[in-house]
Amino acid sequence: MHGRVWRIAGPMMLSNVSVPLLGAVDTAVVGRLPDPANIGAVAVAAVIFNFLYWGCGFLRMGTGGLVAQAYGAGDKAAIRDWFGRALVLGAALAAALLVLQWPVRELGFGLMTASPEVGRLGRVYFNIRVWSAPATLANYVVLGWLLATQRAKTAFVLQLLMNGINIALSILFVIGLGWGVPGVATAAVIAEYGAAAAGLAVVLTALRRLGGQWQRARLFERAKLAAMLRVNIDIFIRTVCLIAAFAYFTAAGGRQGDSILAANAILLNLQSIMAYGVDGFAYAAEVLVGAAVGARDRVTLRAAVRSSTLWAAALATLICAAYFAFGTAIVDLFTTIEPVRREAYRYLPWIALSPLLSIWSFQLDGIFIGATRTAELRNGMIAALVVYLLGATAFVPWLGNHGLWLAFLVWMAARTLPLLLWYPRILESIAPATIRDRGP
Repeated sequence: MHGRVWRIAGPMMLSNVSVPLLGAVDTAVVGRLPDPANIGAVAVAAVIFNFLYWGCGFLRMGTGGLVAQAYGAGDKAAIRDWFGRALVLGAALAAALLVLQWPVRELGFGLMTASPEVGRLGRVYFNIRVWSAPATLANYVVLGWLLATQRAKTAFVLQLLMNGINIALSILFVIGLGWGVPGVATAAVIAEYGAAAAGLAVVLTALRRLGGQWQRARLFERAKLAAMLRVNIDIFIRTVCLIAAFAYFTAAGGRQGDSILAANAILLNLQSIMAYGVDGFAYAAEVLVGAAVGARDRVTLRAAVRSSTLWAAALATLICAAYFAFGTAIVDLFTTIEPVRREAYRYLPWIALSPLLSIWSFQLDGIFIGATRTAELRNGMIAALVVYLLGATAFVPWLGNHGLWLAFLVWMAARTLPLLLWYPRILESIAPATIRDRGP
């Protein structure tokens, strides 16, 4: 089982490395332009697109859970049909975004505080990048399908291809051709469509080898569509709660001054770096649990949970130790502004402890997505958000920014507890244990 976990987790952790690298390159290339408004424009527009596209991340997660169960059950028709349904849903959502792009753009920039020049350049970026929506959402579906059918190496290559094209074209368009902000946006659009074309070609080739064909009546079967929408709506609500929690954290930090706002942003980057690594094992849990649920194999499910969680805990412990040992040096890489550094040093112990509390919620998210127990996932996140907001309301007036970080760690624990209590439901949903499956 350890080998199966690493065959999924390893490639996904490697592909995740390219995500912060892409952001760093985009910042670096626009940072070479004379007007700092260029950096601000890309940053503000990126926040809007992160919200839009991250909000549609259910296409990856929902597709992954449903296809993984079909894969475990050996149901070739369902493996094909869930991909087709998700692709149709993604196309519909992309079309809606393109039709509504003007109000979406104005609402997004209206909510973001920015100078007139940042707003102008940000809208230029938005007007180009929004046309990547069909490809971006198709890539989510492709990634979910590839992971669910345990083709993690192929998923890694496609992610590396997309981010590699994006980095190369950003450098060419901005530094080589002098296109500025439009160059960064154009590079992203081309990279998304290139990856979508390659990904769809890979999946369609795999489906041809699998045999069978799509049938309209089966593809649009009402019960199956309802099941897919239920799963995706649950994950969407869970994601909105996640975004709301981070937005509240940022806003609460901003009310305490610019230096604390900047310090918190740096420390949240450390949280993201940790998540990029540990998430590889959550992906493995999602895929292997989904396959075990589909095969109704409780023994394999437990083995997948144990193995992926063991490796996730080991990695989280290493990251925790690294942050305690080298955290100040890492902070120094992010900024040369001494007041910001001093504030970040003060709150560094909180983020150093975070991996030890965060990995359990990450793992349980993967387990519940793989089992498509998305109602529990949704309810657990709503409850955790309420606990987090109540905690922040109580702790911040008393402890200041330390209180905000305390509420953050309480939130991580609150995300874990209900899912841990509901985990036995997944085991109970599978056929009664065999003799070799007795025990805790």
